Amino acid sequence: MTDAREPDTNVGTQTETVAAAAAMIAAEPVLVTRARSQWWDVWDQFRSHKGAMVGAAIFLAIIALVVLGPLFVDMESGIKSNMRARNEPMSLQYPLGTDRLGRDLFARMIAGGRVSLAVGLTAMALSLLLGTLIGVLAGYFKRLDGPLMRLTDLFLALPLLPLLLVMVLLFREPLTAIFGVELGIFILIVSAIGITSWMQTARIVRGDVLALKEREFVLAARSIGTPSRRIVTRHVLPNVLSPIMVSATLGIATAIITESALSFLGLGFPPDFPTWGRLLNDGVPFLELYPGRAFWPGLAISLVVLSINYVGDGLRDALDPRIRGR
Repeated sequence: MTDAREPDTNVGTQTETVAAAAAMIAAEPVLVTRARSQWWDVWDQFRSHKGAMVGAAIFLAIIALVVLGPLFVDMESGIKSNMRARNEPMSLQYPLGTDRLGRDLFARMIAGGRVSLAVGLTAMALSLLLGTLIGVLAGYFKRLDGPLMRLTDLFLALPLLPLLLVMVLLFREPLTAIFGVELGIFILIVSAIGITSWMQTARIVRGDVLALKEREFVLAARSIGTPSRRIVTRHVLPNVLSPIMVSATLGIATAIITESALSFLGLGFPPDFPTWGRLLNDGVPFLELYPGRAFWPGLAISLVVLSINYVGDGLRDALDPRIRGR
């Protein structure tokens, strides 16, 4: 028989084994990793889209040229007439030549880009604000869905260009009398474009909100008495960010094209205030003799619109988890 006072060798061996294993684990280096942000996944997917990266590079280059151009170019040469330098060809002094009044076309292109991009960004922001507000209200509050969607259908049924022309003709004189010619027409053009281009955003946001408000996390927030305003701002809006950002990129392109069309028709900014659409309009009569006067503003409009469309395509793929990773 074994003496009860004899120590248990098995227990001592197991204890030593566990201690040795713990020492080995402690001696091994521990790899500490940080949680990966969702925005890094979005960026990885976006940069894998070659068209979106090229479009973003072109768009940023145009913005840099428009913003930093006045630091290196004499902008007064694009405003003041110089009859001794009229119709000059491309040269080091005049990279894009001069017009019939001797004004530097390169300086006018930079000035026109500042106005066209400002109109596009501001009109996009107004359109996005209206579309998101109406879409969220129509999707979340059932009693507002019918009236707001009928209002959206009414705006969609209206012909866009005649409506813009009527707005310009009706409000041009009062706004210019109150705010001055340049600021008054800027407010008029931005308001006209923003008021007539929010419908697609409203429909997209409404559809997403209708699906989101039946999800479990929204129902749980509602069940504990969370106010509707807090549910919309904390749970609904962050989840409709993807279609809003895509609509924003496409809205810039639409606003620039609309402003260019109005300026081309002579209903935008005054003739001595350059925009890309106005420069294109001024260059059309001289298309056979001096094709560059219409080519350069047309190329600028095309590059901006095309690059923004590619950026919007890349954002759609990057922000949609059903497409991400394909």
